[in-house]
Amino acid sequence: MSKGLVCFDMDGVLVDYLSTWEWVYDKLNLSNEEAYNAFQDGLITEWEWIKYDLDLIRSALKEDMNNDTLHQLLEDCPLMKNLRDSIQDLLDYGLDVSIISGGMHPVAHRIASNFITGNKWIPRFGGIDKISSEKFCDGFDTKLYVFTNGWNYYSDGEIPEKGRYQVQLIAKGSIVSILQRRLSVPISRTVSIGDSKQDSSMFDFSGLKIAFNTRHEELIEKCDIFIEERDLSLVSKNILNYFNSLE
Repeated sequence: MSKGLVCFDMDGVLVDYLSTWEWVYDKLNLSNEEAYNAFQDGLITEWEWIKYDLDLIRSALKEDMNNDTLHQLLEDCPLMKNLRDSIQDLLDYGLDVSIISGGMHPVAHRIASNFITGNKWIPRFGGIDKISSEKFCDGFDTKLYVFTNGWNYYSDGEIPEKGRYQVQLIAKGSIVSILQRRLSVPISRTVSIGDSKQDSSMFDFSGLKIAFNTRHEELIEKCDIFIEERDLSLVSKNILNYFNSLE
């Protein structure tokens, strides 16, 4: 039985950059401001926003728009300080760890690859995809539950127009709730860590709410702990202190 559940946002929390999407835009000298504003104004859905962003990237890459190229663009996307040790400490304590993000899936899968099980990859709820398993995990599975957005791809690496849409930004808490039911974890033994107002819904299902590396007053007001320094060891320390206080 799980001792508890820890749910991380990725962009700005596990990734030391505004977002994985922005990382690709900046590399290709692109701006998605038009689609961002359209989404904020309610003119397009999240699904349409992802499609627009993939079309934007396709306009720059043209015939080079494929799964391998996008993976390569994300290979050096910077990760947050002390990420590996911090998540490992949580796993060693007996906690389940999940990434719930609207960010690009290859980076989340690369992060998850630091925590490999002894089991060969098979499709599962919250699992990484087969290509990521082969690329990052030598064909093995990861201990983490991963839910992200990004793109789909065919066996030849071609990327269709429709994107990968696992996470509804305004309803990330619904994934937390599903994990709680599957793992038999109560709200009191659930922790969420986020940096944007979209992470607020995860807080609704959490006994400990950590705002990390954020300027969003709404999230700061709703959290139990606000950590400004971009160091995940401070996050894991507070989480372990919280669970020890429950014993």
